[in-house]
Amino acid sequence: MTGLDDDAFRVVSWNVEHNGISNGGDDAKWHLAMDVLTELQPHVLLRQELTRADMYGGRAVWAEAARIGSHMIPFLASATRESANPTGVYVDRNLLQPTELFEHRTSMWHPICNPVVQLSGAARKLSLASFHLCSFSPANRAVEAHRLVTLGKPGLETIIGGDCNSYPHRTADEIAALPDWSQIEDRSHFVHRTIERNGKRLSDTVPDEILTGEHEGWPPVFVDLAHRAATVLGQPEALAPTASLWRGDQGPRQRIDRMYATPRIAEALVRLEVVATDEVIEASDHALVMATFSFDALRRALSRTPWEKAVAA
Repeated sequence: MTGLDDDAFRVVSWNVEHNGISNGGDDAKWHLAMDVLTELQPHVLLRQELTRADMYGGRAVWAEAARIGSHMIPFLASATRESANPTGVYVDRNLLQPTELFEHRTSMWHPICNPVVQLSGAARKLSLASFHLCSFSPANRAVEAHRLVTLGKPGLETIIGGDCNSYPHRTADEIAALPDWSQIEDRSHFVHRTIERNGKRLSDTVPDEILTGEHEGWPPVFVDLAHRAATVLGQPEALAPTASLWRGDQGPRQRIDRMYATPRIAEALVRLEVVATDEVIEASDHALVMATFSFDALRRALSRTPWEKAVAA
């Protein structure tokens, strides 16, 4: 992890398994996760698996916001009959003024939490979304990815992040090779994470293809920030795998936790880090992903009209 600086605008995405709270109510991992986040001082936090955080008037969400800093405002999507693990977003009220809140449902799995904010000093709004794609159905994941694409339609500038439960579709620069499914002991995991193409079972890369694929020469709707950091900014370690940090029966770790942004916002990226310290590994089975943007560059990107091209300095 690198030091903090005045021009840094930090966006963190993290899936903390079951919100760091055991079935017996032990919250030691939650406190450890909060220590990690407090040290990082994110301006935006995209969270997954906020287990049962909707109960008691959202008490756990407000406790998390207060623990990270009194300047953080929490937003929580709904829990569903299939999952008590909603997604959430926290924003720094000193820099970001919330203006709207949307929740996008595509199934009874995890709705997408999508607040919209006004960045201090910027003319245009920034849309933020935390997602947790379906763990058991490639078909559902494709639908969820298509829903996320609507957050990148013309006129919108957006940062999204979460647990993709699927794999990057560009493999040449990746640190982790796609799974060798003949070696995976967990066969239900094999069914959940593969698709059929031309009579073969292949690793599911469809959500990433939907979000970042180029079609007939047109640019993608979203940019994979880790891929940009590795290939444009010279940070190959940005492609480090993120999960599972605990299990061995599902094969080697894979980069399933990813952050994306619309192309103009992606230009403001200066660094992307996969944080898997001892504390992170103890707190969760997922590594933490942190994207650092230049605040000035981000503000300039949000001060141009949707169709205005960037002017070189």
